[in-house]
Amino acid sequence: MAAKKKTPKLGTGKRFAAVAASAAKSGAKNPKAVAAAAGRKKFGAAKMTAMAKAGHRIAARRAK
Repeated sequence: MAAKKKTPKLGTGKRFAAVAASAAKSGAKNPKAVAAAAGRKKFGAAKMTAMAKAGHRIAARRAK
């Protein structure tokens, strides 16, 4: 039996980055848009907006 691969915690942005990297590898023109569309389909618009807002807040704090 194969070991279950552990995924990064939701909301860290690592899952989004992995999907975007995979889309870029496949030749997508805008890989972040592909990742965002997949996230909206999986989590819904409200949840994705909340996660994006949290990500922007964290990035702003790191920039200080």
